[in-house]
Amino acid sequence: MNYRMICSILGHVVMLQSVLMLPPCLVGYLYGENKNAFIYLTVAAFCLLLGLAFRIIKPKSRTFYAREGFVCVSLSWIIMSLIGALPFYLSGEIPSYPDALFEIISGFTTTGSSILTDIEALSHCNLFWRSFSHWIGGMGVLVFILAILPMAGGSTMNLMKAESPGPSVGKLVPKTQQTAFLLYAIYFALTIVETILLLAGGMPLFDSICHAFGTAGTGGFGIKNSSIGGYSTYLQNVITIFMFLFGVNFTFYYYLLIRKVKNAFNLEEVRWYFYIYMVATLLITMNLSIDGAPFFHSMQQAAFQVASIMTTTGYATTDFNLWPQFSRTIMVILMFIGACAGSTGGGIKVSRITLYLKQVRKELKQQIHPRQICITKMDHKGVEHTTIRSCNVFLMAYVVVFVGSLLLLSLNGFDFTTNFTAIAATLNNIGPGLDMVGPAGNFSEFSVFSKFILMFDMLAGRLEIIPMLIIFHPATWRKQ
Repeated sequence: MNYRMICSILGHVVMLQSVLMLPPCLVGYLYGENKNAFIYLTVAAFCLLLGLAFRIIKPKSRTFYAREGFVCVSLSWIIMSLIGALPFYLSGEIPSYPDALFEIISGFTTTGSSILTDIEALSHCNLFWRSFSHWIGGMGVLVFILAILPMAGGSTMNLMKAESPGPSVGKLVPKTQQTAFLLYAIYFALTIVETILLLAGGMPLFDSICHAFGTAGTGGFGIKNSSIGGYSTYLQNVITIFMFLFGVNFTFYYYLLIRKVKNAFNLEEVRWYFYIYMVATLLITMNLSIDGAPFFHSMQQAAFQVASIMTTTGYATTDFNLWPQFSRTIMVILMFIGACAGSTGGGIKVSRITLYLKQVRKELKQQIHPRQICITKMDHKGVEHTTIRSCNVFLMAYVVVFVGSLLLLSLNGFDFTTNFTAIAATLNNIGPGLDMVGPAGNFSEFSVFSKFILMFDMLAGRLEIIPMLIIFHPATWRKQ
């Protein structure tokens, strides 16, 4: 284990966090919230000093393997969360530190679950920090560091693989640093475009920036108690489109940028993502219409909520907890499917679901024709055994964490639907669930113990489970 190199990278992360604390500090001064602005400035100074302390430990070797990558990513997210919760707690707006920690972990992991009962009571700088944390966590802070700093030589891909969501991560261009820079360039450009379109629809600048951050990171922290419900249909439709766009594999946009349009639309995962979205929207629209709601209003609401849940954003324009059982069931299924690999969305991912179905079809064929050689393919290419194995391991780990969390959460004594969808909402980084944790509810009623279970689930879901489990394995910390 290259402890010195891990400390060096953690130093970079904490120093970067000190810089990221400055925008909410500026927002605080602009809105006359001098006390809270000073708190952010103080925490930023603390981050800077802590980062410099980490950087004092100079690595003897810059070699970086997968084990160090997983450990480094997990510790980075934990440390960022522990520090990021301080402004909420020190300002007194979230008086309980575990609650403040829950809120910021939900922000960084782009989950959007909240313990707040009155969101609008928060100051502008704290509202901005909540939404900004989505934008930071959406692409990943270590991906950003890789984009601006040459680190760990050719081993940087181990960091990107550990932090980026999906069954496999590869380079879009020959160098990892260039890939990271390109990903953030696309991410930043889409955020700017959405902000402009929201401003064009009459949304105030502060609201536009916060909602663009929440959409880009597929996080879903609103700045109003009604989430997006109080805004115009135009604004809701803009957010619907961009939620869908940020749920697409960013490789799609890369192909469009280099004018390989055919390659972009040949991505099998993107096609299935589109099909699932359209079918789910149509089914819910029909179900709501049969239940008596106007057709076009039902379609608009269904399109928004399907995009919100499937991309694991979590914004709401209506309380879908009150929808017919058929529509609610579809929403729960979408919680598990999630968005594309290589996007900012969570969930199991469309690519994994596609691979699992193809493996079932392959097994059925081989049972019927034992001598037939069957190869699982994605995008007309054979899928490597290591990718299939990692997908299977992920699913088993996912089930173990889900069942274990559900069992522990049941100690609260809440109903099964609340507990089940609370785990689904946090482990899949969605935000709202059903019943007590529906769009009109929150997570404030859970015990502190349960909140820590849910915090672990949020981190595990964002980091694809394995990095969080590895830090608890004794062999991880042994010298080899």
